[in-house]
Amino acid sequence: MIDLKLLEHLETYLSDNRKARFNAVLKERTKHFTVATEDVYQLHNTSAVIRSCDVFGVQEVNIVEEQNSKTIDREIAMGAQKWVDVNRFDSVKSCIKDLKAKGYQIVATTPHENDAVLHEFDITKKSCFFFGRETEGLTQDVIDEADSFLKIPMVGFTESLNISVSAAIILQHVTTELRKTNINWRLTKEEFDEKRLDWVKKTIKSYDDIVKRFYEI
Repeated sequence: MIDLKLLEHLETYLSDNRKARFNAVLKERTKHFTVATEDVYQLHNTSAVIRSCDVFGVQEVNIVEEQNSKTIDREIAMGAQKWVDVNRFDSVKSCIKDLKAKGYQIVATTPHENDAVLHEFDITKKSCFFFGRETEGLTQDVIDEADSFLKIPMVGFTESLNISVSAAIILQHVTTELRKTNINWRLTKEEFDEKRLDWVKKTIKSYDDIVKRFYEI
């Protein structure tokens, strides 16, 4: 439970512009959609996916590191890792279990299935878009657990896109369409306030000292 009086006190240490920016961005955040990357080898790809999540208002990204475990490339992510929640998993199965428990359908992104092309995708369902490794694609575990398959229409000789490009294209489309609907896609009040506090904490250098003095008064 967030201490709203503490939060309001902490926000007095922010500039009016920063506080207004936090609120404006949070009003556009959603957990209706999320993304999962499966053992992506190239670090810049995962970092770019996180950046795309931030750009298009997706609050959470899920990273499966069953074989490859690396630190986020801060230069490519452009600070997005501060504002997007990164959930890490050491296996695909644990990731899928967690997502399904949260009510997400598993959407396998692949050019090799004919379930749905991007412009036909049903945005009303709470969905996690899975992206596989650069060369092998998604593992059979994801394919077997997938509730649906999604592909980006292509008309050239090339049959695939870089995963970070694919993620950006899909997220831009589904979030744009989502905002045209009456679906309750925004963060809950509790989630909104939790992120306000989290972002303030990441912004104020003397956060711990300020909190200590606040409760001593």
